[in-house]
Amino acid sequence: MSSTTFSGPVTSTNGFIGSLTGSVTATHPTTAAVNATATATAAQVATGYITTTSAAATTITLPTGTLLGAELGAAQGTVFELSIDNTAGASTVTVAVAVNGILSAAAVTTAGSFGDLSIAAGATGLARFTIMFSSATAYVFTRTA
Repeated sequence: MSSTTFSGPVTSTNGFIGSLTGSVTATHPTTAAVNATATATAAQVATGYITTTSAAATTITLPTGTLLGAELGAAQGTVFELSIDNTAGASTVTVAVAVNGILSAAAVTTAGSFGDLSIAAGATGLARFTIMFSSATAYVFTRTA
């Protein structure tokens, strides 16, 4: 294996080896909008970034573990990050898990942080969640920011 130095944007289809230095910015080329109470499709969740602009209180239910696992090609140990952006919304968004989705132990014991499934509207209306698969059809859900 060789080592190469790059300047400017770099794309890899096989990943990088070693540690990253400097600032790292993640962008989502595709986002999904869920603007009313509904069950998000597995394809919407797979974008990794859901926006909502609802004026009314909204509940976004995640897809079942079977549907989400199939969409992501998940297996035991797969970890997926999901961001929900309610900065343009006018009311609270609540996230709910579906069949074969459970809240992590941290979410259950620390409901005010890891288990906070409500996302305020406006400037502070951003949340990040981690979805960890315990099998190809079941996931554990935790708020991480």
